[in-house]
Amino acid sequence: MPTPSLQKTSLGHIRVLDLTRVLAGPWCAQNLADLGAEVIKVERPGSGDDTRSWGPPYLRDAEGNNTTEAAYYLAANRGKHAITVDIATPEGQNIIRQLAAKSDVVLENYKVGQLKKYGLDYESLKLVKPDLVYCSITGFGQDGPYAHRAGYDFIVQGMGGFMSLTGERDDLPGGGPQKAGVAIADLMTGMYATIAVMAALTHRDRTGEGQYIDMALLDVQVAMLANMNMNYLASGNAPKRWGNAHPNIVPYQTFATSDGHIIVAAGNDGQYKKFVQIGGLPELADDPRFSTNPKRVEHRDVLVPILANMVRLKSKQEWIDLLEEAGVPCGPINRLDEVFADPQVVARGMKIKVPHPAAGSVDLLASPMKLSVTPAITPGAPPLLGQHTQAVLGELLGYGPAQIEELKGKNII
Repeated sequence: MPTPSLQKTSLGHIRVLDLTRVLAGPWCAQNLADLGAEVIKVERPGSGDDTRSWGPPYLRDAEGNNTTEAAYYLAANRGKHAITVDIATPEGQNIIRQLAAKSDVVLENYKVGQLKKYGLDYESLKLVKPDLVYCSITGFGQDGPYAHRAGYDFIVQGMGGFMSLTGERDDLPGGGPQKAGVAIADLMTGMYATIAVMAALTHRDRTGEGQYIDMALLDVQVAMLANMNMNYLASGNAPKRWGNAHPNIVPYQTFATSDGHIIVAAGNDGQYKKFVQIGGLPELADDPRFSTNPKRVEHRDVLVPILANMVRLKSKQEWIDLLEEAGVPCGPINRLDEVFADPQVVARGMKIKVPHPAAGSVDLLASPMKLSVTPAITPGAPPLLGQHTQAVLGELLGYGPAQIEELKGKNII
């Protein structure tokens, strides 16, 4: 196995057995790896994590040829060790039990009850590791009428209310529900699972007691609606979609410039006045229909088209420079090429380059968690399928070469 980092880390004493695939579970495991945990990713022999084939795009080698590593897989698996095990076989199940006995955390996202038939559920594995922290991630949780349904991020965004709040107003062109541009329910479930695992590890370190964690995408999607949930619970009225506008502040939205888009967030009357002065329409500040925010909200359908025409007369960068100088909150809507060229993103080191066995090197995202004493580690590249099988079985479990070759011959690893 790779030599452990000598860097002081938060979780360098933790080993995680990662039986998850696709996104929510791998995202949790990647967070733990970023913080120094040793993560052993277990995949199906031959095919591996579904996302390995979710391309194009694929990582390219030094000659520009596609490798077999899909960009989707690379996004959620940095810093891990990869092994292949067929858990449907008794020999494979024995390997997982042996690894669980040497691990602190098990992560899994199989359908409810599926691992129990293999003897790899929490109740079975805690017999070999009583202080084990075991986290299950499913679409709907371990109980309730939907427990046995498969959970998909897109569907959960709709079921959990997110899409009722996201998208243009129904009375405007293009109006209607809209999903997020990334799998927000999966990603947030991965984040909540990370917090839950670390809380359970803290409890274990204090008491010696392990525990079971039941994470559900739908639970998380409902919970993360934050103030919108409370707007409904306090009023009894379900909030509606406002697109890129704000229900209570005008102007607080996107505008098209001559060459792109910007966000203007004029949170008070003074900022609004500066905005229209910069745009060459100072009379809009004194117009009684628009002079205060409540009036602007009341007359938004009249004011916003005027502002939209005003903003189109300058470029994105002109507006950003002028508004920032005047102290009006604003920002560009950047494409990803612009994001990674942004001087702030560059200064914060959010893109890193690490060696990769198939491509020579790979550009990855750095962890955004910046700790002063135990910073996130510089990760290894997302591993190739089965890259560390022999090392993990040999060095961690003590399997000899002949035993490993026999398992390979039976397609168990």
